[in-house]
Amino acid sequence: MDWDDLRLVLAVTKEGTLSGAARSLGVTHSTVFRRLGGIEADLGVRLFERFRDGYSATAAGESVAALAGRFADEFVALERRLSGQDLRPSGTVRITTTDTICTLLMRHLPRLRAKYPEIRLEITISNAMANLTRREADIAVRPVPEPAETLVGRRIANIAHAIYGSPDYLSRRADRSDYEWIGLDDAMATTVIGRWLRQNVEDARIALRVDALPALKDAACAGMGMALLPCYVGDPEPRLQRVRPVGVAEARSTLWLLTHDDLKRVARIQAVMGHLASALLSERALMEGKGRTKRSST
Repeated sequence: MDWDDLRLVLAVTKEGTLSGAARSLGVTHSTVFRRLGGIEADLGVRLFERFRDGYSATAAGESVAALAGRFADEFVALERRLSGQDLRPSGTVRITTTDTICTLLMRHLPRLRAKYPEIRLEITISNAMANLTRREADIAVRPVPEPAETLVGRRIANIAHAIYGSPDYLSRRADRSDYEWIGLDDAMATTVIGRWLRQNVEDARIALRVDALPALKDAACAGMGMALLPCYVGDPEPRLQRVRPVGVAEARSTLWLLTHDDLKRVARIQAVMGHLASALLSERALMEGKGRTKRSST
């Protein structure tokens, strides 16, 4: 078996389906199907059991996937060590962050681009923490309670939250006990806002559920109900009125800027980390709910 074969078996094992493996490898479903059949034929052993809802590795398949995983870890570790020898701030830097934090970052990226024109940025928007150890991203900018031991960086700010509603909605609902709320779906149930809603708002009072914070903000602006939002999302929005802040004990979140320990001395990573740290710290008052409650549209 060559490395491509090992990668394919590992992908099918991790994804559980041929289509998922095809997406992760950047090939077609038919390519994965054909190559997997060829690998099993060459080895003379079945690596996966086929079920209606996906593929499950046999004992032989688990052995091959475990070996492939060890090879992948060694390869990524070697890549990190070699990339640390790059002394020039050039090349690609992959950043993972959330949709709302990305809005803050975009205000500061033109200056980064002007300062380091040889650095190319790739930004991935996801609510899931990318695996920096496996180089799914080089830098993570996201709220996490505590970073993993293998990651280094800095704590940027506490993220304050508050309850918001549109002025029109608030004028029609003078009694707070009559508020309807905009909730989050199951995919975001474990977030700070999802947990707060579960603890403080009855299901019967949820008028609408969404799966992203921009949609939560837009629904509140449209007068669909009340919303708990990070202050950096709600305060600059002229179509929303802050009703009351929520204490840190109720909705605690901290923004971190992180990279892997093996990458911290790479020139391009140092350059981007330094720029993002300064940029995000300039937004600290807004993130902690201490900035201006409305930001000028100009």
